[in-house]
Amino acid sequence: MTENERANETAMNTTVGEPKPQTVPVVAVVLAAGFGTRFDPENPKQLVSVGGKPIVCWSIEAFERCARVSDIVVVVNSKVREEVESLIDQQGYGKVRVVIDGGAERVDSTAAALDTLAQAGIPDDAKILIHDAVRPFVAQSAIDGSIDALDQFQAATVAYASTDTVLLTQDLGDLKVVKSVPDRPNTFRAQTPQSFRFATIRKAYELAAEDPDFHPTDDTRVVVDYLPDVPVAIVSGAETNLKITTVEDIPTAERIAEQLEGFNPKEAARARMHALLAQAAGQMR
Repeated sequence: MTENERANETAMNTTVGEPKPQTVPVVAVVLAAGFGTRFDPENPKQLVSVGGKPIVCWSIEAFERCARVSDIVVVVNSKVREEVESLIDQQGYGKVRVVIDGGAERVDSTAAALDTLAQAGIPDDAKILIHDAVRPFVAQSAIDGSIDALDQFQAATVAYASTDTVLLTQDLGDLKVVKSVPDRPNTFRAQTPQSFRFATIRKAYELAAEDPDFHPTDDTRVVVDYLPDVPVAIVSGAETNLKITTVEDIPTAERIAEQLEGFNPKEAARARMHALLAQAAGQMR
């Protein structure tokens, strides 16, 4: 077993045997509000098809399939809201309670979701799982592990042990220089979902809103920075929990989709071509 495999095996993943029934709401917040400036501004990546279905559908379905998730909130870019709502209707995602507009940055979208949940009267002890829609292949074990982690902790994040040495840097003139090198067994790559008891993440965001320099890139950072006494547990992630950021990520995503569901994009393309040719031949008769 490699060092990476050992580290991920020892990362917190408490799901053993049958999952525990939940006595509080378990709400998945699927963040699909990014503008995709590093992808293709004219072709929103949430709607790009991978493995035969839009990326956003993969993420919604992951939580729809989990019996322990009670509700789903989808946060969208207003430019794709109509298309996302249409997909939700077409696919019959029964756990999706509301689709709301996100904000300019990721934290604005999370804040909008938290405000919506507060207005709906969600209880303080509800479990909130916040997931990037552009991580379409999150495993059920990661979702279950996140839910279970919140039985012991107020916050948790899915993460994957780093296979690379991580360098912490600082500025020196026009260049970056190495400040320290943390031990590799202690370095993980953050993934999602990032999960919290509702009162905890709500309090962290309230404190953060008072800070004019508040610009974290994920929700775990909000808790770590503004509620430093609250430990954030690690739930074992996976290499396949890929974040699709650029067009170059699509071939990798297609390979993962093929592994997970046996979808072959080349065969699908051939099938579409055969269908078009058959249709054309029929029109010529």
